[in-house]
Amino acid sequence: MIKAVIFDVDGTLVNSVDSHAHAWQDAFNAFGHDFAFDKIRSQIGKGGDQLMPVFLSHDEVEAQGPDIERFRTGILKERYFPGIRGFPKVRELFEKLIAGNIEIVLASSAKKDELQFYKQAAGIEDLVEKETSSDDADKSKPHPDIFEAALALLHGIDKTDILVVGDTPYDAEAAGKVGLRTVGVLCGGFAEEDLRAAGCVAIYRDAADLLERLAI
Repeated sequence: MIKAVIFDVDGTLVNSVDSHAHAWQDAFNAFGHDFAFDKIRSQIGKGGDQLMPVFLSHDEVEAQGPDIERFRTGILKERYFPGIRGFPKVRELFEKLIAGNIEIVLASSAKKDELQFYKQAAGIEDLVEKETSSDDADKSKPHPDIFEAALALLHGIDKTDILVVGDTPYDAEAAGKVGLRTVGVLCGGFAEEDLRAAGCVAIYRDAADLLERLAI
């Protein structure tokens, strides 16, 4: 019996993965680094603390990391936020869960102000009472910090009664480290085999597919 669902946001509830990848590519380019879009996209789902070391040396991260991340944040909001939309049926899915007395928590690697925008884009800002963001975690996914923070909001609910929904292998890896089951969604663009290899127990197409098929 599911009593709570913890949702990732980027690529799971909103179509923001390409936007994040483009913003990171723009930011890297502005500081003299040229990386392929597809390689950057494959790392979306991680926060900047885990993404930048994939591309930059330790010394580069120390010297340029904070400025690159600030630039990325600014360009994301200015250039790419206007194109971000919620996936179909996200609100209906949340309404179904709430009607079934199932608690909802958002667990995102995004910054808190970005998360507020994504809730509006998905049309769920009035349906969400519990959330965690990068502000609540020392390390982002695939480290488990964000899911540990989410669990702290679900008092008295056993881990076996909680389901995580995410679109990246990093969601499943992070959730698995704290003993949570993850179902993967394909709308973020990651391959089904990669999601299953990371530990996803089931695969759905998107929120609309979850709404139709998820037994509550």
